[in-house]
Amino acid sequence: MGKVTKSLTLLSVYLFLYVPLFILIAYSFNESKYQTSWKGFTFEWYIKLASNSALIQAALNSLLVAVVSASAATVLGTMGAVTFHRYPFRGKKLLYGLTYSVILMPEIVIGISLLVLFILIGADPGFWPLLLSHITFCLPFVIVTVLSRLKGFDPQIIEASRDLGASDFQTFRHVLLPMMFPACMVGWLLRFTLSMDDVIISFFMTGPKFDILPLRVYSMVRLGVKPEVNALCAIMFCSLLVVVLLTQHLLKEKKR
Repeated sequence: MGKVTKSLTLLSVYLFLYVPLFILIAYSFNESKYQTSWKGFTFEWYIKLASNSALIQAALNSLLVAVVSASAATVLGTMGAVTFHRYPFRGKKLLYGLTYSVILMPEIVIGISLLVLFILIGADPGFWPLLLSHITFCLPFVIVTVLSRLKGFDPQIIEASRDLGASDFQTFRHVLLPMMFPACMVGWLLRFTLSMDDVIISFFMTGPKFDILPLRVYSMVRLGVKPEVNALCAIMFCSLLVVVLLTQHLLKEKKR
């Protein structure tokens, strides 16, 4: 009975998570322009999506910001996590607490504070303020993810590398980095996803010359969800699913 209950619970969770996504994908092929009824199967909305230059450009802008911010945050966050784990310094506990405070802080507070900062330094809203803002709110998540992985390491491994004459860089390159790689990949995917769908901080940082997908979709759905948006979301979901499956396969091969 316990196994049946666990299976039903797991099935319910997955249905709750994925049924709305499957409905969205199905309606991206709906011939009807409205989402109230099914009129037939069609690829019309994918064809119209290809000719919607504004929506495609917004998606490419979001993809660029997400990839660059997630990569930069992963590199900086990994370095920060290693620093927290290996080196004692004054104010370490305070800085570690401040890292968690950024995670717990509401995004609207982060967005307004960053907007005030960029106004004070005379930076106009656009790509660079948006990119730096995404790196800022992504960085603490990477630090926490990688640091949790580092805390599970056996410290004798690092001591053994030092006894064998390895420098700090060699220890990081040949010992720590391979062991941290799964956590780094998880952190990158998590930051990429959060950057792609961020609305609140992006609302304060984007200007009239640089549009991104979440704000474009948000402005469009006020008048109703258009089928082109369903088609774009279906493509993004399938692409991200392929990336996640490929990443898991590579991590399994690396573990072997």
